[in-house]
Amino acid sequence: MASMASPNARRRQRSTRLVVAVALIVASGVLLAAVVPTGSFVAVAVSGAVAVLLGAAALRIAHSELMASRRDAASDRASQAKEYAELAARRSEENAEFIASVEGRIADRDHAITAREKAITDLEEAVELAQAKVVELTRRADAEAKRADAAVAERDELRRRLQAAEDRAAEAIVRLAELEQELDVVRADLLAWESSHVDLRKHA
Repeated sequence: MASMASPNARRRQRSTRLVVAVALIVASGVLLAAVVPTGSFVAVAVSGAVAVLLGAAALRIAHSELMASRRDAASDRASQAKEYAELAARRSEENAEFIASVEGRIADRDHAITAREKAITDLEEAVELAQAKVVELTRRADAEAKRADAAVAERDELRRRLQAAEDRAAEAIVRLAELEQELDVVRADLLAWESSHVDLRKHA
């Protein structure tokens, strides 16, 4: 409010002084207009001198008011420039703070994006490793299944061979029994023949 009241007060003072200057000029004109019809040289000279003095005073007042107006205008411009500079500085600080805030948010967002990208990359690598493990385990399971199938086939083949061997052994046992029986018959026949041959020798 003080900064607004001071220019208003100065304008009122200038208005008063300009009114005084105009009044002096008008007074000098009125004085000359009143004295000239008298025809008195002394009165005209005196009134002319007074008019010149009044005009000079009015000119001095107008000049001083002009200079004061210029000074006030320069002061106002300087004050406005200072205010504009302060406003620009505040706006610059606000802009700097805003830019810093935006840059901070952007940096936080970039950091979050980087962290998410790293997490995604880690998950992708983990998935790839898990897939590789699944493939390896599947391969091993297939190999174990093949080996198990081969073992089952080998077991069945061994059982078949064992059964065949047992069958052959049983046949051999039967054949052996038959041969033993045949041998017993042959021995009995041989003994009988030998016995009959001995008897024949005795009778001879």
